[in-house]
Amino acid sequence: MPPPQDLIAALADEEGHLSGLERRLAGIVLEDMEFATNASITDLATRAGVSPPTVTRFCRRLGCSSFSDFKVQLARSPYVGLRYLRPDTSVGGAARGAADVAEDVVTKAQNALHQMYRALDVDRMEEAADLLRGADMIYAFGSGGNSSMIVNEVQNRLFRLGCRIAASNDHGMNLMLAAAADRQTVVVGSSFTGRNAELVRCFRLLADRGVRTIALTQSGSPVAQAADIVLAVDLPEGQNIFRPTASRFAYLALVDVLASLVALADPGRAQRTLRGIKEQLIRHRDGNDRQPMGD
Repeated sequence: MPPPQDLIAALADEEGHLSGLERRLAGIVLEDMEFATNASITDLATRAGVSPPTVTRFCRRLGCSSFSDFKVQLARSPYVGLRYLRPDTSVGGAARGAADVAEDVVTKAQNALHQMYRALDVDRMEEAADLLRGADMIYAFGSGGNSSMIVNEVQNRLFRLGCRIAASNDHGMNLMLAAAADRQTVVVGSSFTGRNAELVRCFRLLADRGVRTIALTQSGSPVAQAADIVLAVDLPEGQNIFRPTASRFAYLALVDVLASLVALADPGRAQRTLRGIKEQLIRHRDGNDRQPMGD
């Protein structure tokens, strides 16, 4: 029988297929994967208080041909498992009330903003703003839930400052736009992980064509290495899998800082565009200028 595609989930035994002794072995493996990966069959049997043949039967029960095969499969397993199989509900999780959850979310958002601010490379920010202000056309590339939102926000912030900009969340379209871009174009790319291989491909194509690129991503990542200017956001993820990532707030603040610098680089043009937009909103929707600039 082939080994399970998700050995970690099989060890968690959510469907109750394992016997009592097998559950004991599985618990020991999940508690200390480094030990299990490097232990001998005797070591694991001794820690679990079972015989080596029981360990062998346990491995076969999980679809592995032997204990050695089990260790190989375990070493290959993505160690994503434990945080999601045993989620922490003690901090901002389902086991707490609305007030505690709200405090946890807001506190993590504040921490993300302060950490981003303390690490902000102001020289790179100003360089990026100057590049955007001088561009004839700006493209913003992203994919996935968070980065799609961020590049749409880049478009939302910059068009109202008089910039010509279009956001794209489709890999194929990004590649075509990159192939058609000229040297008066600037491309902004967002990737929270920095491991978006399609965005790296676009950035490399743009580099070959002499088109400048700006990455909002983790420093040292493949996306960062492919970009001309890196606006880095390096924030650790917490253990609470139920709380949306607080790094979203850091990226949004980074976009706001960048947009403000773009506006200040040519305040006359930004002011004219903003005034024209606001005039239409007052005339057709708001009746006065006390409402936010657009929905």
